Amino acid sequence: MQAGKLKAIAVTTSTRSSLLPDVPTIAEAGLSGYDANNWYGFLAPAKTPQLVIDKLYREIKKALSLPDVKEKLAAVGAEPVGNTPQEFAAVIRADVAKWKRIVQETGAKAE
Repeated sequence: MQAGKLKAIAVTTSTRSSLLPDVPTIAEAGLSGYDANNWYGFLAPAKTPQLVIDKLYREIKKALSLPDVKEKLAAVGAEPVGNTPQEFAAVIRADVAKWKRIVQETGAKAE
């Protein structure tokens, strides 16, 4: 894209990318309701003590606020969120439900 050989027509997320602010979302381009994104997160084994979860959350949130971490993430188009463990669990549940519905409706199969 930077060399002018490709043109971005839309991003697949529900909001515009800070890396490509002039590129519309697919919904803005005319396909309403479209939202396909990826995320990365830290997970701990089941039954990890809440004190450990809380400490991990605080340290990860602190790391995500460091300028060099922000810069490296931004360079690859990643936008750190720093959700609480409860918020992240809700994101995971929502994504599982969304993709389960899509797979059932389309009959998609892993190959």
